[in-house]
Amino acid sequence: MDAEMVRDYALKVSGLLNHKLGGPSVKPYQPDGVWEAVAMPESNTKRYERDKGDSLYRRSLYTFWKRAAPPALMDVFNAPSRETCSVRRERTNTPLQALATLNDIQFIEAARILAQGLLRQHRGDDTKLVAELGRRVLLRPLRDAERTVVIATLKDLRTHYAVHPDEAAQLLGYGEAPPEPGQTAADVAALTLVANQLLNLDEALNK
Repeated sequence: MDAEMVRDYALKVSGLLNHKLGGPSVKPYQPDGVWEAVAMPESNTKRYERDKGDSLYRRSLYTFWKRAAPPALMDVFNAPSRETCSVRRERTNTPLQALATLNDIQFIEAARILAQGLLRQHRGDDTKLVAELGRRVLLRPLRDAERTVVIATLKDLRTHYAVHPDEAAQLLGYGEAPPEPGQTAADVAALTLVANQLLNLDEALNK
């Protein structure tokens, strides 16, 4: 998928995507200090101050674009610089792209919100949890071998976070969207990582 679509797909699958049309540009998550190195001292865009609330989850089409420092995530996924006409975008597959979709706060938050929603519907039934996760992310039922691997991974992660509650709490703290009340941190953290893994499959990122 194109750079904008990679982010928008994660937001859509999670239920975070803001469908509002039109309006001013927005400033979603970006690394701290992303503009300072290239900004002029008197520039009114010297510092990047991200938006809050629903503006964080608008379609990537509406992302504010600073020519000297394009949005880092879209740059990684070969979005054109917009300085010249681009008839066709480059297509690359790099480790940096995988690191971005595995670790960027927007993708972790999307995976967490997806996990929270699934646990709200199917808590206590790993088979239904995993089946719905596969349907939402890959748009198809998981194969038997895939389902076995995903369920085993979920159980292993749940065990890990049960004995490392500090790590679970840290994972649940990524992103502005609040945690779901009444859900066990270990359950949410474990399913968040599983959802994040599925969102990073080639099948999810290539349409």
